[in-house]
Amino acid sequence: MSCQTASSLSNYTAPIIGYHRAPLSQKFGAPRQPNLVALTSVIEMIAPYDTPAAFVGLEDFSHIWVSWQFHHNYLYKDKQANKADSSFRAQVRPPRLGGNQKIGVFASRSMYRPSALGLSVVKLEAIEIVEGLVLLIISGADMIDGTPIIDIKPYVAYSDALPDAQSGFAPSAPHLLEVTVAKVAYEQFVQIIDNQHIHNEAEKIAHNEKATVKSVIHKMQKQLLMPDLDNIKALIAQDPRPAYRQKEVNTSFIMRYKSVDVSFQLIDSGELQITNIDTI
Repeated sequence: MSCQTASSLSNYTAPIIGYHRAPLSQKFGAPRQPNLVALTSVIEMIAPYDTPAAFVGLEDFSHIWVSWQFHHNYLYKDKQANKADSSFRAQVRPPRLGGNQKIGVFASRSMYRPSALGLSVVKLEAIEIVEGLVLLIISGADMIDGTPIIDIKPYVAYSDALPDAQSGFAPSAPHLLEVTVAKVAYEQFVQIIDNQHIHNEAEKIAHNEKATVKSVIHKMQKQLLMPDLDNIKALIAQDPRPAYRQKEVNTSFIMRYKSVDVSFQLIDSGELQITNIDTI
């Protein structure tokens, strides 16, 4: 390969083919790996990649590989144009190792990597054609809302699943904490659902109950349902708190989920307890 060719490839730009629409709009609380929490979400394809013809045959696969971009890495940091390019981190501190031990970035799945690209295998629940456009309904994603999608490929079990593979410092799924819901938080959750139900019924009547891309995405991003409480508990059970703060008792943390902010804290019994649920 010539130097000129190598130079041109070092700055390759991949097209964005769609966006992930999901209940989680912030990094805090998002699963650190795919398939730890069976959250349902949707990939909204954009033109010209939203044509149904591009997905013929994909319905025969149960899972897909999704290539995506860590788009929140530098959102609230130094906003220099070259920030992402100038901040290569040779080593990172994986939460799985307590946030103290350093390892090489290429020995990790850290978001702070040169390409800022993520790779996840997720379950393909359905392919929906709404208003002539493609929506991929998926579950188990570790991506937040608005994540740019770079590519989609079918998951092929005979070559992609390697049961004898060694997983280094992450040989098994992380330990889950017990999560309880305070009475006042449960009552708040139910009340929010009741209020949204009244509003949604009025919206259905006004729009003649016709499904649109907007309505499907709204359900994923904002509409709170009773099963969401189990999703919220499953997310908190992963313990999204920074490793250096996981021994703090009665310190409140807030995870944003769909249209609510969920407050939780470690209590004396060793459980994480959801203490408050407020509408955003």
